[in-house]
Amino acid sequence: MTAAEYVIADSVVASVAARAAASVPGVVRLEPGLRGLVVGLARSGRQLLGRAESAPADGVRVTRTANGGYGVQVDLSLGAGCRAAEVGARVQDAVVRTVLEQTGVTVDEVAVTILDIEPGER
Repeated sequence: MTAAEYVIADSVVASVAARAAASVPGVVRLEPGLRGLVVGLARSGRQLLGRAESAPADGVRVTRTANGGYGVQVDLSLGAGCRAAEVGARVQDAVVRTVLEQTGVTVDEVAVTILDIEPGER
């Protein structure tokens, strides 16, 4: 019996990472940035044409690392009153753990960029 070989698409890894990051308490939303907006428009166009499209991963970019794992960049907004360093560390942990659990691939690094902090109630 030979071992089965499988390939996980980068878009799947990005989607799993996006869901993991968004689930961390304190994260208000993922921020797509300019590149994400362009990708979102392209995704909408493909959907209008009836082509299948993977789950959205706005605010997350993945790259392959030299040792075969992934590097993940997450851009997000936090809620008021959150400690940025603590939430960032939780996002990193959640992305590494969830991507490995759901896809079997290794995330070697997770960079978190906090682009906004939502104002609290006045």
